[in-house]
Amino acid sequence: MDAASNGKFQFAIDRGGTFTDVWAKCPNGKVRVMKLLSEDPLNYPDAPKEAIRRVIQQETNSKGLSIDTSKIDWIRMGTTVATNALLERKGEPMALVITKGFRDLLHIGNQSRPNIFDLEIVSPEHLYEDVVEVEERLVLHQPACQLNHQAEIVKGTTGEMLERWKSLNADKLRADLQVVLDKGISSLAVVLMHSYIFPDHEEMIGRIAVDMGFTNVSLSSRVMSMARIVPRGYTVSADAYLTPCIKKYVEGFREGLQGTNILFMRSDGGLTPMESFMGSLAILSGPAGGVVGYAETTFDKSAKVPVIGFDMGGTSTDVSRFAGEFEHVFETTTAGITIQAPQLDINTVAAGGGSMLFFRSGMFVVGPESAGAHPGPTCYMKGGPLTITDANLCLGRLLPEYFPHIFGETEDKPLDKVASMKAFEKLSLEVNDFLQKQAVENNTEFVAKSQQEIGLGFIRVANETMCRPIRALTQAKGYDTSKHILACFGGAGGQHACAIARSLGMKEVFIHRYSGILSAYGMALADVVYEAQEPCAVTYIKDNFLQIDTRIRALEDECRSALKLQGFESGQIETHPFLHLRYHGTDCALMCPNHYAAQPDATSAYGDFFKAFITRYQTEFGFTLEERDICVDDIRVRGVGKSLAAADLRVARASGPAVKEKVVKCHFEEGHLDTAVYLLDSLSAGHHLDGPAIIIDKNSTILVEPRCRAEVTEKGDIRIHVESAGHKEVGTELDAIQLSIFSHRFMSTAEQMGRVLQRTSISTNIKERLDFSCAMFGSDGGLVANAPHIPVHLGAMQETVQYQIRTLGSDLRDGDVILSNHPQAGGSHLPDLTVITPVFYSGEAKPVFFVASRGHHADIGGITPGSMPPHSSSIHQEGAVFKSFKLVEGGVFKEKEVTAALLAPAQYPGSSGTRNLHDNLSDLRAQVAANHRGIKLITELINEYGLDVVQAYMKHIQENAEVAVKDMLKEIAIKTRSRTGKTELYAEDFMDHGTKICLRIDINAAEGTAVFDFTGTGHQVQGNTNAPRAITLSAIIYCLRCMVGHDVPLNQGCLAPIKVVLPSGSIIDPWEHAAVVGGNVLTSQRIVDVVLKAFGICAASQGCMNNITFGDENVGYYETVAGGAGAGPSWHGRSGVHTHMTNTRITDPEILEKRYPVILQCFKLNEGTGGKGRYCGGDGIIREFLFRRPLTLSLLTERRVFNPYGLKGGKDGQKGKNLMVYSDGRVVEVGAKNTVHIAPGDVFHLETPGGGGYGDLDSDGHPPAAKRARTGQSLVMSGSLYSYKLLQESA
Repeated sequence: MDAASNGKFQFAIDRGGTFTDVWAKCPNGKVRVMKLLSEDPLNYPDAPKEAIRRVIQQETNSKGLSIDTSKIDWIRMGTTVATNALLERKGEPMALVITKGFRDLLHIGNQSRPNIFDLEIVSPEHLYEDVVEVEERLVLHQPACQLNHQAEIVKGTTGEMLERWKSLNADKLRADLQVVLDKGISSLAVVLMHSYIFPDHEEMIGRIAVDMGFTNVSLSSRVMSMARIVPRGYTVSADAYLTPCIKKYVEGFREGLQGTNILFMRSDGGLTPMESFMGSLAILSGPAGGVVGYAETTFDKSAKVPVIGFDMGGTSTDVSRFAGEFEHVFETTTAGITIQAPQLDINTVAAGGGSMLFFRSGMFVVGPESAGAHPGPTCYMKGGPLTITDANLCLGRLLPEYFPHIFGETEDKPLDKVASMKAFEKLSLEVNDFLQKQAVENNTEFVAKSQQEIGLGFIRVANETMCRPIRALTQAKGYDTSKHILACFGGAGGQHACAIARSLGMKEVFIHRYSGILSAYGMALADVVYEAQEPCAVTYIKDNFLQIDTRIRALEDECRSALKLQGFESGQIETHPFLHLRYHGTDCALMCPNHYAAQPDATSAYGDFFKAFITRYQTEFGFTLEERDICVDDIRVRGVGKSLAAADLRVARASGPAVKEKVVKCHFEEGHLDTAVYLLDSLSAGHHLDGPAIIIDKNSTILVEPRCRAEVTEKGDIRIHVESAGHKEVGTELDAIQLSIFSHRFMSTAEQMGRVLQRTSISTNIKERLDFSCAMFGSDGGLVANAPHIPVHLGAMQETVQYQIRTLGSDLRDGDVILSNHPQAGGSHLPDLTVITPVFYSGEAKPVFFVASRGHHADIGGITPGSMPPHSSSIHQEGAVFKSFKLVEGGVFKEKEVTAALLAPAQYPGSSGTRNLHDNLSDLRAQVAANHRGIKLITELINEYGLDVVQAYMKHIQENAEVAVKDMLKEIAIKTRSRTGKTELYAEDFMDHGTKICLRIDINAAEGTAVFDFTGTGHQVQGNTNAPRAITLSAIIYCLRCMVGHDVPLNQGCLAPIKVVLPSGSIIDPWEHAAVVGGNVLTSQRIVDVVLKAFGICAASQGCMNNITFGDENVGYYETVAGGAGAGPSWHGRSGVHTHMTNTRITDPEILEKRYPVILQCFKLNEGTGGKGRYCGGDGIIREFLFRRPLTLSLLTERRVFNPYGLKGGKDGQKGKNLMVYSDGRVVEVGAKNTVHIAPGDVFHLETPGGGGYGDLDSDGHPPAAKRARTGQSLVMSGSLYSYKLLQESA
C-alpha cells in the first residue's frame, strides 16, 4: 500500500563504506533525501537508524533517542557489511569440512595466479582457519567402468546413479570436530565430492555439528547445489564466513525496530527478509540497488533502447547493462573468492575520482591505484596524490564553494584548489622537461604544455580507460555500443558522462534527479525475490519435457509459498522459470528464460527454451551447433513479489528561462569557455540548458559539455543530448596526451578482436579456456598492440607477420588471409595456428597495417591425440605444418586446400591427420572473423583521424615502448649494480637430459640497452624440447616486464634496446624440421629460470608445466599441473600455483570424474617440497588418478633430474616424480617423458616440483629487502569482464 494512504514512512537506505544514503517517503507524500557518514561513533552508533530517527522526528516534531516504529511502513536496506568483511578478512572464524584427500583444494583452487607479471604471487588468503578431512567417498556410476569394486548404488537428486565407496565415519568426524570446537571455532563450511546431487553425507555432518554446539553450519548442497566443487566450496566458505557477521549486524539493526517490515537487497537485485539474508547473497547488496534504480527510471518499455549503467565513485566505476531484464552472472570472483550464486553483472573498473595520475616514460597514465577516502586527493589536504578529482578541480569543473567544508586534518575546510594547482605545476615541470628532451632528440619544435592542458589530458585518458570496459560489455555479446543510453549516477560520473557518451557514439545521457543516491532509491523500487534452484542432468528433448515441467512446477510452488509467508497475495506474485542449458561437450552454459511461447507437444509447457537458447547463443557467439544435443544442467525459478512503492512525483513546469547562479571559466578542448552554473533544485520541467554548463546537485556535479544540450524532464531528471564527435583534427607529430589515448584505442581493438574470436569459435580451448591472442601490427609488421597477455605469446606473432612480408612481398593482396604455424616462421608450437590479414586502404598499393590472431587448436594431427607427443623427434610427427598458406585468397575461404593440409600428417609413419577437422575449420573461420573486426575498428579510426595520423601513432606507440624499456633497463642496471656490484651477468641451468642453457647479459646503464647472449647453449636435441626463436624472445619480454613492476606497452619497441644472440642449431634456435612441442611448454620455463637467475631476482619456480594427457579412441584429456613458486628477497613462494610462462586453469574434480573414466584420489599440497631459506619456496602438489578402464597415458615433464635452484643461500626445491602404482602392487618410476599403457585399477601418482628458497637460514644481519612499492588502495573487482580477464590470463 502507498505510504500516502496508510499514513506511514517508507525508508530505502544504502549503507556504503563511507556514506549512508537515505531516501524516505513521508506520510504526506513528501520525499526526503539524506547522506550521513557510515561511521561517526561520536554522534551516533548506527547511521541507518540515525537517519530514520531524524526524518521521523523532524517531520512529526517529536523528540527523543528512540524510534516510533508504529509510524514505519517498511525499511529496505543495502549494505557493504559482507563486502567489507570479505575484503578486509574480518569475517567469522570458521573451519572447512571436506572429503579426505582434498584438504588443500581451496588453496590450490583453479591453480592460476591473479597477476601474471608479479613474481611475488599474492593470492587472497583462504577464509578457513582449520580443515577437517572427512572419511567418506561417493563416485559417479559409469556403466563402462571395468574396476572390480563392489559398492552400494545410490540415486542422486538428478536421477544420476552414484557408488558409495565409503560411508561417513561419524565417530572420527565427531573427534575431529571437537578439536575444532576446542579452538573456539563455531562456524563450519561443509563441501563434499558430488554432494550437489547427493547431499545425504553433508546433511549427516550438519546434524552432528549442530548437536555438538556449532552455531553456524553452511552446507554446500543447500547454499548452492551446482556442479564443480571448487567454486561451490568457495561459496559455502564465504557463507560460513560472512553469514554470522550479517546476522550480528541485522540483530543489532533490529534492536528498537521490532515488528517493522525490514528487507535487505541481495546481489541479484531482489529484496529478501532479513532472516533470509545470507553471506553468499550479500556481496553486491549496495551496487545492486543502483542497477535496479536506473533500470526502473531510465529504460523506456515502449522504445526499448538498452541502457548502460555508469556509476562512478571515488575509487572505482561500476558498469552494467539493462535491456528490459536484469543481466545476471552465476559465478564471479570478488576479493579473490569465487562466488557461485546469482548476481547482477556489475563490472568494477579501476577508475574513479580518486584514481592516481602518473607520467611514465612519456605516457599519461591514470590508475589503477587509488587515493581512496584517506588520504584522498591532493585537494583533501591530507597529503594525498594527484587524482582525477584534482584535475576536474583545476579545470574549473568542480566548484569548492558548493562542496561541504569537511576536508583537511580538522575536517572543516573546503576543497583546496591551490594545493591541486601547485601539484600540477610540479607535474608540468616533469612533463615539459621530458617533452623538451624528446624534441631535441627528434629535432622537432618544443611547445610547453600548460597545467590545464595536462589536467585535461589526464581527464581524456581517464575517459578512454572507462570507455574500454563499456565497449567490451556490449560488443562481447554482439550489441552496438552506440545504440545505448548512458545512465549516469554516483558522485563523480556527472563530470565525465558527456565525454564518454560522445567517445562511444551514444546520443543520450540520462541523469536521474536522485543520481547521487540512486542505489538507495533503487531499494525503494525493487521487488521482493525468492529463488529456488536444483541441479539437473537430462537432455532437452521431448521425452524429458514432463520431468522438466514437474520440477519447474515444484520449484514454483516453493517460491509462491515462501512469498505468501511474507504477506504477498497471489495476484502480486510472479514466477519466472529458467533452464541452465549448454551444448553437449562444451562448458559454455547459458541461463535461459521462457520468453518464447510453448508449442504443444514440441516444447516444455512453460515455454520454448530451445528457441531461447539458440537465439541467445546466435546473438552472443554468432553461430549454433545444429546436430548437437542440448543438456539441462540446472532448473531455476525466480519468484517475485511485486513492489508496491509509489511512482515518484512530478516537478513543476518552467514558467521562464532557467536562472543562472553565476558564470565561471572552465577549460575544455576548445580552451577557456564561459560556463553557466545552475542549481538542480532551481530548475523546472521543460528547462533547456546549452553547454557548456554546470548543474549543481546536493550530492553531485553535472558537466554539460560544449555541443551538448540538457533538458529537465517532467520528473525533474536531466536528459542530455550529445552531438557526435566527427573528424578529429590531430597532427602526426607526437603529442603525449594523444599517445595515451591511441594506446587505449589500439589495445581496445586487440581486445575486441579477442571477444569476436571467443564468441565465434567452437573449440573448448579457444571459446572456454581462451587460449588465444589477438594483435595489430604496423605496415612493417612491427607489433603495435597485443591482447591478451599470454606469456608464451608475448611478441611472438611479430616474427610471424614479418616472415610473411619477407616471403610473400608483393604477393600479399587485398582479400588474402595467411595461415602459419611453423617455428621458422615465428611459430611457438604447431597447435598454435596464426591467421594473418594484410589490410589495404583506399589509394594505397601496399598493406597499411596487419591484424593477426593466434589460437591453440586441440588437435592438428601427429602421432598422438592432442598433438602433444612426449617422444616426437621431428616436427612432422607433431601435426600439420603451415609456413605461408593462403587460407583466404581473393576473399574466398580455401576449405578444400586447408582440409587437405590438415589431413596431410597421415602420410608420415605412425601419424594421423587432424582428429577434429570440423572444429579446426570453424575456429579458423572465427580467427578470420576476429581479424575482420580488427580491420573494421582500425578503418573507423583512420576515418576519424586520417591514415597518416594513425600510422604515425602506431610508430609513436612503438617508440614509447622503447623508451619505457630503456628506462626500465636503466632502473634494473642501477638495482643490479647495487645488488651484485656489476652490470655484466651470467647464469646457466640444465634441462633434464643434460643440455645446458647459458646466458650472458651486458647492460649499458647509460643508454638503457642490453645484450642477451646465449652463446654456449647446448645443441638441439633428438627429442621435442627444442624451442623456436620466438619462444626465447617471449621469455625475455616476460622477464623484463616482471622486473619493472608496472605496465609498459608490450610491442615491437620492447625489444628494440635489446640485442639477442641465439646460437644457430642450438636447443633455442633449432633446425627447420626439429620437434618443438616440448620447447613451448618446458624449455620456455627453463629460459625464464636462467634469465631470472642471472639478475638474481628470485629463486627458481617449479620450472615445468607437468603436461599430462590420457585417452583412447573415444575420449581424450589434457591438463597442466601447478607446483611451487620460487621465493624472493622479501617473499615466500606460493604453493600449488602455476608460474611464469603458463597460467592454465585445471579441470574441477567433479567435472573430471563426470566426463572421464578416472577417479581423483587426492589433490593436495606436497608439504616440505619447497626449498628452505630465509624465505621458503612454495610446495609442489600431489595428484593421483585411479583409472577405470584401459587408456594410454602420456607425460611431458621436467625438473625430474635437476632441482629448482635456491638463491643467496636458500635451498633448492624438491624435484618432481612420476610414479605408476599398478593394480598388482608394483610401484614404478616412469620418467619425465613417457607413454604408458594403463589397465583398470592402475594409479598414476604425480608429485610436482617445489620452488627454491631465498636467503640463508642463518642470516641475521640485515632486515628483509623492501617489497616492490604498492601505491594506492585495494579494490574489489567483480563482474563478467573481470572474470573474463582472469580466464584470459589463465589460458
